[in-house]
Amino acid sequence: MSETATKKPKIVISREKMYQTILAPMITEKASGLAEQSQVTFKVPLTATKPEIKASVEGLFGVTVVAVNTLVMKGKTKRVRGREGQRSDWKKAVVRLAEGQSIDLTTGLA
Repeated sequence: MSETATKKPKIVISREKMYQTILAPMITEKASGLAEQSQVTFKVPLTATKPEIKASVEGLFGVTVVAVNTLVMKGKTKRVRGREGQRSDWKKAVVRLAEGQSIDLTTGLA
């Protein structure tokens, strides 16, 4: 295959859609360890696709995204006052940034 055949078109989404795609950063011990390897973890909607996530992170934070990995976290079954309930499923996105780039999650967005 030639290089031009494998090139995908860049997705263009609105600023509002970017804010709806990236719900929150994940601040956990494991996510902090990944930050040292130029990877950042975000909570995203179940309907978000990898190209949308990539375009949103690049647009909001001004960085170059190399790869996006996603996983669906299944909601736990919990018991409250003897009744069983189900937490909602949610999606996690692990975004790998280009070498030497990082996102400071403590400052927030402008």
